[in-house]
Amino acid sequence: MLNISKYSLENKLDLEQFEAGKKAIHKRHYKYFNRFLLGATIVLLIILFLPWTQNVSGKGYVTTLMPEHRPQTIQSPIPGKIEKWYVQEGEFVQKGDTILHISEVKGEYFDPLLVERTAEQLNAKSGSVDSYSGKIQALTDQMAALSNERALKEQQALNKLRQARLKVESDSIDLQAVQANLEIAQAQYERTQQLQEEGLKALPDVEEKRQKLQEARAKLISQENKLLASQNEVINAEIEINRIGAEYSDKVSKAQSELQTARSNQYDAVAQVSKLQNEYSNYAIRNEMYYVLAPQKGYINKALKAGLGETFKEGERLVEIMPADFELAVETYVRPMDVPLLHRGERVRVQFEGWPSIVFNGWENLSYGTYGARIVAVDNFISGNGKYRVLLAPDPEDEPWPKGVRIGSGATTLALLDEVPIWYEIWRNLNGFPPDYYEPEIVVENQEPKAK
Repeated sequence: MLNISKYSLENKLDLEQFEAGKKAIHKRHYKYFNRFLLGATIVLLIILFLPWTQNVSGKGYVTTLMPEHRPQTIQSPIPGKIEKWYVQEGEFVQKGDTILHISEVKGEYFDPLLVERTAEQLNAKSGSVDSYSGKIQALTDQMAALSNERALKEQQALNKLRQARLKVESDSIDLQAVQANLEIAQAQYERTQQLQEEGLKALPDVEEKRQKLQEARAKLISQENKLLASQNEVINAEIEINRIGAEYSDKVSKAQSELQTARSNQYDAVAQVSKLQNEYSNYAIRNEMYYVLAPQKGYINKALKAGLGETFKEGERLVEIMPADFELAVETYVRPMDVPLLHRGERVRVQFEGWPSIVFNGWENLSYGTYGARIVAVDNFISGNGKYRVLLAPDPEDEPWPKGVRIGSGATTLALLDEVPIWYEIWRNLNGFPPDYYEPEIVVENQEPKAK
């Protein structure tokens, strides 16, 4: 009814007197409904005060604990062309097994005897270094011989100079003696001539004295010539000493110049030898790179370059390999707000994709199909997806992880925190507050102390 009349019949007419009113109008459902509401309220109040474990959830995938155990690609450090495959996809290989053979594509390495020819050049240059060493030794010996010869020559010239000076001294004494004889002969001649004038001496005596006087004068002149010759010998000896010094200085300087030239050539040859040794090592190592080997034992996943004769650049991926031995781990990502709540060594529950489970976040004892893990590392820098990466390892005190889990499969993680009442957790989520911050009681061994 629309109930638009201003005259109400509700209090004037009793509808329960009619048969239809008795069946439609009764108050028993109010009593049942009130009991239901009361019971539901009591149960809800009890639930609100039940304990609830706060948690931090995250999404990630299965990986390995050690970086070298993760799937990897094999690259070639040199460009080349595929010549032959020795393995097929899914095949197990040991470390050092040959995966494929490649050939050269650069023209400067086409020579099949490149390593041998480089070795010949290296030997030739090494012989050149030895030759320069011999030449340097010969020039050093020559300089030593020139120094000894110069010393002997200078000693010989000094001896000649000393002899010439002694001869000058001897000729000077002889000149004084000749001068004295000349004075005596002059006096005797004058005395004999005076006596001849007085008639006491004959004329032949005067002639004899005149002859002796002339002989004395001739000896004086001859002795003066000898003295001058001796003085010239002294000058010549001094000049010879200077000449010997200049001559051997020139010879020694020339030998030193040749020695420095030989050393410079030797250093250049040594540099070329080092360069050739480097080239020889590079060529030898490059020859070993023509065979791509397995870095560790594992399984060949996929050949990224398949066709024979297909060329590739250096560093280009050729084949994927999965190591045979590895330790499983989980790489999960959490919100930045939850990062301060995670610490190394804390326990985390992991649910793997493909493994059925019933998970109650707050009641871990009622969760099935989850496995225990411990936090190994928490990144200090945010990832590209806007979250922080957390690395988890199996918990040795919990059940082992399933053997059928494959690397790369998805995983859901659940880090359990403090226990709080359910009403508090509802209130926290409604207000958008983070879980309560706390310090863990777990002490991680071998952890570096924090800087004060």
